[in-house]
Amino acid sequence: CNRAAARTKLEEYGFALSDASKAIEVDPKYAKAFYRYVTGCGYICLKLSARISRATCYLQIAKPQLAVADFKKVVALEPRNTIVQSQLTATQKLVRRIEFEKAIEVEGEKNPVERCHEIIAEGGCEVEKAYAGPQLSTGDDGKYVMTEEFIKGMIQWFKAGKNLPRRYAWEIILGACSHFLKEESLVNLDLQEGVTCDVIGDVHGQFYDLLNLYSLTGIPSEKHCLLMNGDLVDRGSWSIEVILTAFAFKWLYPTRMFINRGNHEAKDMNRTYGFEGEAKHKHGDQTYKLFAHVFTTLPLATLVSATKAPTKTSTTTILSPEGLKRYFVVHGGLFSKDGVTLDDVRKIPRIGRQPGQDGLMCAHLIAFQLLWTDPQTLPGRGPSKRGVGIAFGPDVTKRWCTLNGVTSIIRSHEVRQDGYAVEHDGLCTTVFSAPNYVDQVGNKGAFIRIDAEGDQKYFQFEATPHPPMKPMAYAQGGLASLMM
Repeated sequence: CNRAAARTKLEEYGFALSDASKAIEVDPKYAKAFYRYVTGCGYICLKLSARISRATCYLQIAKPQLAVADFKKVVALEPRNTIVQSQLTATQKLVRRIEFEKAIEVEGEKNPVERCHEIIAEGGCEVEKAYAGPQLSTGDDGKYVMTEEFIKGMIQWFKAGKNLPRRYAWEIILGACSHFLKEESLVNLDLQEGVTCDVIGDVHGQFYDLLNLYSLTGIPSEKHCLLMNGDLVDRGSWSIEVILTAFAFKWLYPTRMFINRGNHEAKDMNRTYGFEGEAKHKHGDQTYKLFAHVFTTLPLATLVSATKAPTKTSTTTILSPEGLKRYFVVHGGLFSKDGVTLDDVRKIPRIGRQPGQDGLMCAHLIAFQLLWTDPQTLPGRGPSKRGVGIAFGPDVTKRWCTLNGVTSIIRSHEVRQDGYAVEHDGLCTTVFSAPNYVDQVGNKGAFIRIDAEGDQKYFQFEATPHPPMKPMAYAQGGLASLMM
């Protein structure tokens, strides 16, 4: 059970579930373990049962219904345990809310983008007269336009701890969405001579680290692209500030700012890990509905291609049919079967579709796996250590890259202590851009710069101090006080 707790902290929830279940089998009534979690004051050690470790894992993988059963068992064994009782109550409320939301969903209901446009047209979302922050400019047609000056002012406004008016938040989300809708599920990004692209991994609501990161990468420009590889939100407690800043750059520089979808740009994860609560707290229910829909418009992957012949290759370097380097950038990884092509990814119908816990995105298993899978050191494929998705080995990666003429895969989705790790004989690189993840891991952040020849450079950075707010401050349900 101690190992289950350790694996939970490593986000290896599948392995942790297995360990906790075995501990319960050995002694259903007394499987004790020390379980650590983080609060705003530091580490606290609690003597809790294996069932709590297992219940916590179920919450982490967005299965609160299964967590309830374990919490009930612990309460029955320890009726005076007020901490577990509070977790049971909170998780039961979460389950009831999920069931209620499903029950009131209306088939064919107008999507939130259309609804927000209607509300704006009806005059129902005007900027408050008392607002004294940065002002969006208007074009000749009277519509709002994004400027670099506004983004700079918005960042300073956020650093002062203030929120934008709801109308401005909607304009930014809708402005970015208009460009996502024009992109395919697999975006092609060709790097012309003199142009570079920085690939950024998970940011997870760590706004002050994002600002430091942008100071290192530079903002998008004619000669420089940014590609954010998913998981911009959740965990960190400034997810709104992170996503609005990224979306503002997308609106302003649509052909130089690219954003892939991650597994945390999804309703079930947002409900569990804090973004839903934060969005509703800062900008209301309709804003969260708008975000949830626009997340489904995010592309699933980006193919970053060189346009100049490489000067640095080896006998094992895989090139495109044109003899150029190119990189498949995706949040999670590869698939449960061989033979999936770039064209298969490009044709995935993604808009309006949520990746479900049953492994399907409306019958498109490959879409779910793009967001969730992880590399493993052993050959072949295996069960995921997360308890969701699969793991793929170096032989799987080599076959896929060879089939598709891809030099290597760049993915994120997992903490790496140095911020990045080159795996699978150089064919798979993980990049993670949230340093000192959730204020406790102590890892570095990193990003990868690619030039027109397809050469890569790796940059690392340390965490930046931030105001005293704990991670997951807006999380709802049982996980909010059990986990960091």
